[in-house]
Amino acid sequence: MNALPSFSAATLTIDPAVETERIVAALRGQLRSLRKRGLVLGVSGGIDSSVSTALAVRAVGAQNVCCLFMPENDSDPESLRLGQLLTQTFGVEGIVEDIGPSLKAMGCYERRDSFIRKLVPDYGPGWASKIVIANALEGAAYNISWLVVQDPEGNQSRHRMTPEVYLGIVAATNMKQRTRKQIEYYHADRLNFAVIGTPNRLEYDQGFFVKNGDGAADVKPIAHLYKSQVYQLAEYLGVPEEIRRRPPTTDTYSLAHTQEEFYFSLPYDRMDLCLYGLNHGVPASAVAAAAALTEEQVQSVWADIAAKRKATRYLHLPPLLVEKVEEAGA
Repeated sequence: MNALPSFSAATLTIDPAVETERIVAALRGQLRSLRKRGLVLGVSGGIDSSVSTALAVRAVGAQNVCCLFMPENDSDPESLRLGQLLTQTFGVEGIVEDIGPSLKAMGCYERRDSFIRKLVPDYGPGWASKIVIANALEGAAYNISWLVVQDPEGNQSRHRMTPEVYLGIVAATNMKQRTRKQIEYYHADRLNFAVIGTPNRLEYDQGFFVKNGDGAADVKPIAHLYKSQVYQLAEYLGVPEEIRRRPPTTDTYSLAHTQEEFYFSLPYDRMDLCLYGLNHGVPASAVAAAAALTEEQVQSVWADIAAKRKATRYLHLPPLLVEKVEEAGA
């Protein structure tokens, strides 16, 4: 009887050269089918948009790639600096579109702050905030979200949100992603380019995107790749080391905010192992050993994955019709 192959982080190792060529070939074919001549994407200074940029350059050449930097009032200046480092590295046109004034005019910040003031009446200029979730390993039956605020003196406090406050803050904040996508499609229409979406497999699977915001795109070239595999491509493609070292961040809230504390509750490398194990029927004991978790913790993470899949399924759905419209292919 043959022993089962061991499961470890090495299980997610890919051949970056082969994978690059496969993605590049797919992008070229997709552009032909869409009748577009290039690619446009928003660049955040993070690993996913950086790898997507490098793949786009491989597919259509730097002259046919347009990168957009879209800072707003809460953005970390490092995002713009690293994004510009990326475009300089790959010789791509980069355009700065400050969406802060548009968001202010639409009431994004004031709408958000009015919901925060339901819990923290003094919240105003000079304050900062973010939303965090409980760690999945704590074994809670439900993911509980908390509001963290910081006053002008740097004192932080944590507050349990009502559904009204949580939904109001998220709804206002989602205006950022939807405004960025509007700008991306303006430039795509102007250039006859296709829009790249940049989710990796963790984000795509778990619904870590805004519908008709960063979830909207014509092509999503890395949605099949686990986050650790995206890092493998980044090194192969020559993404600057400074970008590869940067911790994954949402860069959405005014307080510094990692993806781990906002959504995934585990570092990406351990989440990769848990998700891969669940997808491929790897025993919980093997996943636990590989991810330095207990079997009970793995089961808790798997339950969290299932819950997020169920809650965010609608994000993947096209508009629902009363009946199929055959002539339109829908």
